[in-house]
Amino acid sequence: MNLADMLSYADIGQLSRIATTYQCECNGNSKNDLIQSILSTVNRRDVFEAQIGAMKLEDLRFINSLLFDARDAFSLEELIARVQQSRFTMQEAEVQPGAGESEAEAGAAEPKKTRSAKAKSKTSASKAKGKEKPLPEAGPRETISRFKQYGWLFNGYAGPDRYLFQVPSDLKERFKETMGRRLASQVIYADDEPHAYRDEQMLMGEDVSQLLTYIHLNEIALTSDGTMYKRNVLQLLELFGVKEQMPGKGEWRFGYGRRIKDYPNRMSLMYDYCYYKGWIVETETALVLTPAGQERQALKTPEPSDKLYQFWLRLYKGPIPNMKAIVHWIDKLGSRWVKAETVMNTLTPYIKPFYYDQPSTILEQRLIGMMMHLGLLRIGEHAEYGQVIRMTPLGRTIVAGQSIEDDAIILNR
Repeated sequence: MNLADMLSYADIGQLSRIATTYQCECNGNSKNDLIQSILSTVNRRDVFEAQIGAMKLEDLRFINSLLFDARDAFSLEELIARVQQSRFTMQEAEVQPGAGESEAEAGAAEPKKTRSAKAKSKTSASKAKGKEKPLPEAGPRETISRFKQYGWLFNGYAGPDRYLFQVPSDLKERFKETMGRRLASQVIYADDEPHAYRDEQMLMGEDVSQLLTYIHLNEIALTSDGTMYKRNVLQLLELFGVKEQMPGKGEWRFGYGRRIKDYPNRMSLMYDYCYYKGWIVETETALVLTPAGQERQALKTPEPSDKLYQFWLRLYKGPIPNMKAIVHWIDKLGSRWVKAETVMNTLTPYIKPFYYDQPSTILEQRLIGMMMHLGLLRIGEHAEYGQVIRMTPLGRTIVAGQSIEDDAIILNR
């Protein structure tokens, strides 16, 4: 539902609190006046952008986590978890007393004293501002309450849904547009083409077919831990359209797929994809094609890029929970050639470290690097700006049209 629809279902107490937050001048006892005043104020671009501009970084991370979720309703526990995920430091993540209250308590209206004061109010919503106690901002529940006061989160109005929270659909789009302008103002665009760039469109799909063909034509023995011997891995890397280096000894590699610790990043993704599709199987001694894999190999056609992209999103969303949001912003910022360093500086604050992987490493290797391998973007060298990136036409189409609702993929051994 849009904001106007949600306001019509809200009780007069919540409407008064929203009107007070925006300093609306209206009759605080008239639901219609409150709704019209809130809508006219919130719909002003300067007011909305001022609200976004005043948000703390952890609040921006929190709202980003909601904007790109395919679901439209969230439980209190889910929102609390997202607030906590949005606070990357111990100080930010400190949970204040009251964070563990029940859904019924959180979904209910404000305390009786506040309701009583609102019911007796004969004045405008703006005059009620003095009676409003400022909300503490430290705990997750206080963050959720603050978002409700802005009119950015609403409870359901009946039945079990009254304990679920929603973001108005039209506000989601306005958030995206405003955030897009904010982020774009922080990057530097190149006015001309780089002197050279790397473009891997369709190559990964072709190499998936190449991997299946190699397994079909060769007897591939496996080590005791189920991995291919180095000789086979090096032969495969020579056959692929993109050359990769073997992982270094002692290099920390975890969380981005079943075989990320054994094979290079790109090859690991293709291997896990074939394993997930049921095309390959690891016996006690060898790597072989399944009957389904033999059928797929016989086609000798490239694997569609959108299928690989979908798998990558689902596989990597465990260590990178807000991955879809970051990919969206890379897509928006990369609509034309942009200095890679400025994109890194702009988006790194929105990425949470994953064990030993720092935000800069996650953005550079796990996201931008893999997006290039998937054919979603190009990486170039510019005489003035150094490394630059730009989305490919294929990448813009895939990212714009993809909606992933499934849970993260976990590939068990």
